[in-house]
Amino acid sequence: MAIMQTDMPGVKLHGRGKVRDIYDLGEHFLIVATDRLSAFDVVLPTPIPDKGKVLTQMSAFWFDFFKDVVPNHVVSSSVEDYPAALRPYRDQIEGRSMLVRKAKVFPVECVARGFLTGSGLKDYNKTGKVCGIDLPAGLRDSDRLPAPIFTPATKAESGHDENISEEEAGRAIGMEAIRRLKELTLDLYSRGVEYALKRGIIICDTKFEFGVIDGRISIVDEMLTPDSSRFWPADRYSPGQSQPSFDKQFVRDYLERIGWNKQPPAPELPPDVVEATSAKYREALRILTGRDLQ
Repeated sequence: MAIMQTDMPGVKLHGRGKVRDIYDLGEHFLIVATDRLSAFDVVLPTPIPDKGKVLTQMSAFWFDFFKDVVPNHVVSSSVEDYPAALRPYRDQIEGRSMLVRKAKVFPVECVARGFLTGSGLKDYNKTGKVCGIDLPAGLRDSDRLPAPIFTPATKAESGHDENISEEEAGRAIGMEAIRRLKELTLDLYSRGVEYALKRGIIICDTKFEFGVIDGRISIVDEMLTPDSSRFWPADRYSPGQSQPSFDKQFVRDYLERIGWNKQPPAPELPPDVVEATSAKYREALRILTGRDLQ
């Protein structure tokens, strides 16, 4: 059963993001990943079955994998550990939710790019740079960069996130904080890339969110998922063109083909695109974690 939106009477709703419904339980938040999908920063009307479960279970894997590198906000992802008031809603939250500590979240998306594509490619083709960072001449779509780069962005609840320079991000949250977030972002990305490549997936780029919990910088929200990253099959990597992917690029490509203007309302997705996208998400989970969807 696909879940477009949760409904839990008696549980305080904190807010709904593009994908996640967040409930305020007092000391903690409950974050529920629905099957909503956003493309070009617009939420589509068609859910992708199991997508929210994949995001939650993949994030849980990575949070645990990196727990000795950076603290995270997870308390539990097992309904058995949740407050009793949530048990009646097990069918909506099991396998797709996390009980988390509250954090003071930095208002900056921390993006790491190891390859040139997407908005970075458009920026490079216009300026020879990505977010103000000089790059060698002659790079093509999907070329590997000489070294991963840090390209922060503003966070938008609705509408488009906007790429900003490291200096602009520093003015927003402080230069010392942004230096630490850059260091963490590039370290986590590089470690993730190394792990994923051994399993046959190239992580082209990704974005992280960080906050402060008990005075420590911690990673929050999601981590190295098909929503927050571009995953490419390594055995089919061919620079100079766009790559097949395990993420929502498949949906983006469909929307580009039909000529959608990227403004609300978004069109419905046909069944074949929905099923293929769901299958790609599940396959990415299986390859990266070695586990099937629970």
